[in-house]
Amino acid sequence: MPPLPHQRLGVNVDHVATVRNARGTPTPDPLRAALLAARAGADGITAHLREDRRHIVDDDIARLKDGLGLPLNFEMAATEEMVAIALRHRPHAACIVPEKREERTTEGGLDAVGQHNHLKPLVARLADAGIRVSLFIEADPRQLDMAVALGAPVVELHTGRYCEIEGEAQQAELARIARAAAYCEQLGLECHAGHGLNYDNVGPIAAIPNVRELNIGHFLIGEAIFVGLEAAIREMRRLMDAARGAAA
Repeated sequence: MPPLPHQRLGVNVDHVATVRNARGTPTPDPLRAALLAARAGADGITAHLREDRRHIVDDDIARLKDGLGLPLNFEMAATEEMVAIALRHRPHAACIVPEKREERTTEGGLDAVGQHNHLKPLVARLADAGIRVSLFIEADPRQLDMAVALGAPVVELHTGRYCEIEGEAQQAELARIARAAAYCEQLGLECHAGHGLNYDNVGPIAAIPNVRELNIGHFLIGEAIFVGLEAAIREMRRLMDAARGAAA
C-alpha cells in the first residue's frame, strides 16, 4: 500500500498573545513564535482575531502576513468587520468559525446549514479576493453538503468532542470523523481537523487518510513552557508522521 500523503501541521499562535496580553507588554511575540514554528517544521500558521481581541490583535495579523514565509490561516467570525480585515490583508486562507463573546474557546462547529443566507455572500467575497475559504464544522454530512453549496473548498472538522471523551464513546466519535473525512473526498472538499489535539490523542486523527491538515495551538504553546516551542512542535510532527506511516 502506498504511503499516505504528507499531512500538514498548522500551528496556532493565539495563546502566545494570551500570555503577552496578560501583562500588557510587547512580549512574548506571536511573530517570533511563528518563525520558530516554521523552523521546527510547521507547514502553516493559524491566528484567530476575535471580536474582543482577547489574544491576537490587528497588528499581529499585519505582522504575521508580512513577516512569514508560511501560509497564514486567518480564523474569523462571519462578520462584516472580519471580512473587511481579511480583504485588507489577503491571508492565504480564512477559516470561518463560530464565536461567542462569553466562551473560553470555540465551542463546537459552525452551523453552515442554519446560517446559509448569511454565509453565502461572505464566502463569495473572500473567494473572489483569492482567499481560500474554510468552514470549521462538525463531522455532519448535512454541514459538509452545505459547505459545497456555499462554495467553500475546505472544511475543518471539529475534534473537540473526540478529545474530551474516552472509551467506546471516543471510538464512536473517531469513526464519525473518519466517515466525514471520507465523505469530504467524495464531495471534492479538502478536509482538515483540529481543536483539543495533543500528544495522546493526535495519532488516530492523523491516521485518517483523507485528513490533509491538522491545526493545533493551545497544547503546543502549553508544552513549550516545559520543553521549548521547537521541541514541542517537532514531537507533534513526529507523532503525526508515525501515525500516517503506520496507517499506510
